[in-house]
Amino acid sequence: MLLPQSLPQSAPDVSAQLSPRRRTSLLTTGVVDRSRVLDTLVDNLDGMAYRCRHDARWTMIFVSQGCRALTGYTPGELVGNACISWEQLTHADDRARVRACIDAALRAGQRFAVQYRIATRAGQAKWVVERGMGVADEQGEAVIEGFIEDVSERQATLEALEHAELRYRHIFEHASEGIFQTTPAGRYLAANPALARLYGYATPQALIADLAELDRRLYVSPGRRGEFRRLMETQGEVLNFESEVYRRDGSRLWISENAHIVRGPQGEILCYEGTVQDISERRHYQAQLERQANHDLLTGLPNRSLLKDRIEQGIARAARLGHCLALVFIDLDNFKFINDSLGHAAGDELLVEIAARLGACLRDSDTVARLGGDEFVLLLNDHRGVSTVISVLERVLHAIGRPLRLAGRDFQVGASLGVALYPDDCADAQSLLRHADVAMYAAKARGRNNFQFFTRELNCVAEERLNLEAAMRIALERDAFDVHYQPKVDHRRRIVGVEALARWRDAVLGAVAPDRFIPIAEETGLILALTTAILRRAFVAARRWNRGRAMPLRIAVNLSPRLFLGDGLVAHVAGLLDEAGLAPELVELEITESVFAGDGEAAVAILRGFKALGVSLAMDDFGTGYSSLSYLRRFPLDIIKIDRSLVTGLEHEEEVAMIARAVISLGQSLRKTVVAEGVETPAQFDFLRGQGCDEFQGYLLSRPLPEAALTRLLAAGDVITGGRA
Repeated sequence: MLLPQSLPQSAPDVSAQLSPRRRTSLLTTGVVDRSRVLDTLVDNLDGMAYRCRHDARWTMIFVSQGCRALTGYTPGELVGNACISWEQLTHADDRARVRACIDAALRAGQRFAVQYRIATRAGQAKWVVERGMGVADEQGEAVIEGFIEDVSERQATLEALEHAELRYRHIFEHASEGIFQTTPAGRYLAANPALARLYGYATPQALIADLAELDRRLYVSPGRRGEFRRLMETQGEVLNFESEVYRRDGSRLWISENAHIVRGPQGEILCYEGTVQDISERRHYQAQLERQANHDLLTGLPNRSLLKDRIEQGIARAARLGHCLALVFIDLDNFKFINDSLGHAAGDELLVEIAARLGACLRDSDTVARLGGDEFVLLLNDHRGVSTVISVLERVLHAIGRPLRLAGRDFQVGASLGVALYPDDCADAQSLLRHADVAMYAAKARGRNNFQFFTRELNCVAEERLNLEAAMRIALERDAFDVHYQPKVDHRRRIVGVEALARWRDAVLGAVAPDRFIPIAEETGLILALTTAILRRAFVAARRWNRGRAMPLRIAVNLSPRLFLGDGLVAHVAGLLDEAGLAPELVELEITESVFAGDGEAAVAILRGFKALGVSLAMDDFGTGYSSLSYLRRFPLDIIKIDRSLVTGLEHEEEVAMIARAVISLGQSLRKTVVAEGVETPAQFDFLRGQGCDEFQGYLLSRPLPEAALTRLLAAGDVITGGRA
């Protein structure tokens, strides 16, 4: 350790007390024996007072009795260098430095203070501090007077502290785990190289300069730093605080932190201090163990244990939201044949493929699990009724039934599906599994490759729906859907347009109402084919009716909101217009506000595409949705159709009449064409006409008519004078 060249000179100047001149003056004043007092004081000081010459050997002229404790020599042995000189007592390595310090102080006429080592009579090395100054003695000769004290204990303490600091610095710099100090607010005060490397920084300085706002920049989970700080404030420390954090390059790792509060002398918080360990490997291993405990090793799907937990969570959610939950038990048909004939490897390949197909049929909120063998279970959450569950089941059967290639050969398997519902069938996970299993065996008994519900009533509903869907597919293939047309008239009862309405009469089922077959078409994806069939017929008829007409006859067709979920709708309608040779200006497309319930911006883009095409856009069933008014402002609509619920009874109920009046006024203010539907009485027609309604539609004027009947009506004249049946 290097010693300072000189020490601070703020300590008391003992040499001044020992000046012979001052000592003589003390002896001559007062009655007290000042000489004795001064001798006693000097001899009892913890150190050695001295006077010496400024020569090569620091020849001592006077030393106090303290020299014995300091050096082991008596005053007689030191004075006049009788036994040993002070130069000899001074450590050889320190002599030049000590002399240079004293010489410089004497030349400047200043006091000096210097720390160095001496060797005692017993050979012990001691650290001393010498303070003094040059003075003139009684004869005017220049001498040095001063005081030398033992500071070995203090020096040992300083060296111990320095060594401790060096050891701590070594540990801090070379520790394998990260070490940090931060402010409570989350700003780094110190970090070691291990922490910098852990977080992806070249140096601790780079980490401290870049990484601030720990809750946002470091922790993956928002609020994690807040939880760290809450624990520190309430407990004064955190132990094994595990978090996922970002590295500088955006990658992630898991860490465990141990930290405590560092407080100042007054109890104030100075900083948080702690260590950080990378536990990513352990977390990964734990995740693997948890996955093995909760997932099927072959397919990676949840196993029976995890499925039970998912079912319980699903039941709780369904109870809270008032939704329906479906549990589907699946048993593959013909699996045993494939497994026995081709071997277990092919059987495993089949199971993995079926697992992937099942997953593709479901939403992220649903669950596919494998119980073992060829048994799978589906957990379908957040359904509002049986109809949407049936749609999923049909997709599942179709996906399972697709051919697959095993061992160089094409195979096709089916499945028997049993369905149990919460809350209709039971209220706990075990019962749902048991009931779904019972329903699955019922499906096997009915010939396999089908699904059965646990309750007879729901099975009837499912069977009816399946029959309707099958019949619809056949009808679409044969172009067996009809189109009826309901006239719309102006205030003079002149026909200005017609609305095309789908109708279906099946040879077996008879007449099927639109409110039965349209929802099925929407749920099964048949709505595009059905809409295309209606548009194609309606466009051809409209072109024929408009040939040679003085007043154009517009054709209105309702578009299902489901059509807005796909791509290319505008181009598809444009293609049908070109195919029919019909001008877009003669077409009105009617939509309901549910079009905007999903991706409103995408819907607006489609509507703008229709506007660019040249067709008119109508809001159907206006007044039945809470946000219709905002749609009038935001979306490019030309027409609003007052829902029949705001027309029925308006001649008798003042509140209904007031609402109808307000809607018409609103439409006029927004420069929209206002159409009233469901007009059934002359009083309703007269009231609406009196309020300025533009067009009218309803049984008072005409029921929906087949194409031939409407053709005859148009040939007879454009004015409808009374109701048409």
